[in-house]
Amino acid sequence: MTVILASSSPRRKELLQKSVEKFLIKPADIDETVAFEETPLDYVERMAKEKATVIVADYPNDIVIGCDTTVVLEELIMGKPESDDDARDVLRQLSGACHQVLTSVYIATPTEIFQKTECVDVYFYDLESEDIENYLATGEHRDKAGSYGIQGQGALFVKEIKGDYYSIVGFPIGYVHQVLKKIL
Repeated sequence: MTVILASSSPRRKELLQKSVEKFLIKPADIDETVAFEETPLDYVERMAKEKATVIVADYPNDIVIGCDTTVVLEELIMGKPESDDDARDVLRQLSGACHQVLTSVYIATPTEIFQKTECVDVYFYDLESEDIENYLATGEHRDKAGSYGIQGQGALFVKEIKGDYYSIVGFPIGYVHQVLKKIL
């Protein structure tokens, strides 16, 4: 069986390489719109499942890993920013606050399904306007849930985390590795 990652994320690819030497990357093209009255937990779990399921349709005899990450502040999903102004607004809201990062991983094999969702509390320092503007100038915020990447310059904003660091990055590699050990 071949392992297939249903994501084009370079971070997920890099982390999966720690566990599996050879795998395919087949990004899933799905509608990522939040459904009406959908909770952040339901949303992230549905996205991970849908990403895997789309790829399983073409590779039913392989192992497909779908993953999704979202940032949540007071039950509001802070998605990928649509603009620098949007990112600036999100970072101002996260400043000095605790938010959650939800990452769900869905692993489909020909005979079994494994799904786990991690919820990590992330506490930000109070951010000054200059901090935010300097960060936006890096461009790192683009295409990142919550408008920041903890594995890069966004780490400078983080006061404390409670939970799995790699789930914040977007791929709970420890859990994935344990599942793959059982099935490969």
